[in-house]
Amino acid sequence: MRPRRTLVPTAAALLTLPLLAACGGDGGSGDAAGNEITVFAAATERSSMDAVIAAFEDSHDVEVTANYADTVELQSTLRTQLSAGTGPDVFTVWPGNGNSAALQVLQPAGFLADLSDTEFAGRIGEGDRAVTDVDGSTYIVPVTYAGIGVLYDTAALEEIGGQTPQTWDELIDLCGQARDNDKVLLSLGNQTDWVTQLVTYSLVSTLVYADAPGFDEDLAAGQTSFGDSGWRDALEAYLEMDEEGCFTDSPLGTSFEASVSDVAEGNAVGVVQVTATLAQLREGTGDAELGMFALPATGDPDQTLMPGAVGAAYGMGAESENPEGARQFLEFLGSDEGQQIYAAEGGSLPALPNVEFDADPALQTLIDYQAQGRTVPFMDQLWPNPEVQQEHFTVVQQLFAGDTDVDEALSRLDEAYQQD
Repeated sequence: MRPRRTLVPTAAALLTLPLLAACGGDGGSGDAAGNEITVFAAATERSSMDAVIAAFEDSHDVEVTANYADTVELQSTLRTQLSAGTGPDVFTVWPGNGNSAALQVLQPAGFLADLSDTEFAGRIGEGDRAVTDVDGSTYIVPVTYAGIGVLYDTAALEEIGGQTPQTWDELIDLCGQARDNDKVLLSLGNQTDWVTQLVTYSLVSTLVYADAPGFDEDLAAGQTSFGDSGWRDALEAYLEMDEEGCFTDSPLGTSFEASVSDVAEGNAVGVVQVTATLAQLREGTGDAELGMFALPATGDPDQTLMPGAVGAAYGMGAESENPEGARQFLEFLGSDEGQQIYAAEGGSLPALPNVEFDADPALQTLIDYQAQGRTVPFMDQLWPNPEVQQEHFTVVQQLFAGDTDVDEALSRLDEAYQQD
């Protein structure tokens, strides 16, 4: 996803990228002298990481040198350093798969230390282990958590006489209620490519994973396909929502920024977005009370799942020159204190469940779903290459333009999945 704050570019795909800025060194571990470690992180994580380092150094006899780079440079530089045996002690690792610095790429190459014996490893939510673990072993500490759902103005929902929908039929009825009151239920900014995936992911969470929790493993094994799964139902439901007037009149002519403005200006009740968008919504809505609900896709509320994903995460080099110091630092990142500091500085949620945290009240739905194990990772975090996500952006835009149909869209997703 490509949210605007500190999520990660895998569905997370979606992250913004500042320039290389170092606190010293080039991101490699170099000659670690004494009790020192190096950390190499995405530039978007600078404020959070700097705050954690300051707190860690106050309570540990380990000196930390942090280096930052934009996402593209970090991925290419890190892989080069690890291959040469000159990598940092601790570094950003993208959860799941999809790029050269992702867990499922670095671990098979032997670049990551096994962290299964850490305290935080036992606290990772079951719904998140698909993107933090490999073959039952933990290799990264997750530090932020994001979700996708309907972010809405509670007063606007009351104005149309509505309540948060619990079933698909209630959702469709609510779309009509909004239209009857000169609003749309959901502003949709499909002119912005990464926005196209958000409704699909919300629907797929329930329509695929409620009945087939092992879908990604089956897909990777060639035992199923996009075309032979609930992905078909999700794309058809996406288009049905458009036909039923749930969205903006011209989604392909509406940008991400315009969709947020629609909510702020009272033209729309809400928007399907990543939780990081709350900050922008609050800027536009002022003192308005905002809420969040999971997008229902069936007639059974108990089936409803929502996308929830690990954002920022860190691993330890298998050839770390100071494994003890690196492990101490990762344990701190996985502690309640480390999670609280990191999330507070970055305006996100802690990745580990049950960490006491003064979160935005609008995030309570995500917090509850995470604690109940009712979330699934952002779909692209488990795809083998970035081409699937890019094809998804394209086919959704073409579906809304009438330039393709669901059969062709699914066939193209399957083809992209097979690319090396």
